[in-house]
Amino acid sequence: MNLAKVSANGQVTVPIEIRRKLNLKEGDKILFIERENGEIVINNASATAILKAQKAFAGVAEKAGIQDEDQVQILIDEVRYGKDSK
Repeated sequence: MNLAKVSANGQVTVPIEIRRKLNLKEGDKILFIERENGEIVINNASATAILKAQKAFAGVAEKAGIQDEDQVQILIDEVRYGKDSK
């Protein structure tokens, strides 16, 4: 268990053990999630966003017939520049 004190400005220093577990670095944002039972959970907002994006895009490459990183780059170039990168 880790404790932190709230300052007069509402600021809290996240204990080092928690920063390490959440892989928090200077400038990162923390996401506060309230569960149905009233419990508040904190997460690294960047990591949470990446996980949500990965879930949202799961299976999309296969459906589009993309099989490797070269094909991904070709698609990016087509969208970015309106042409093949070949």
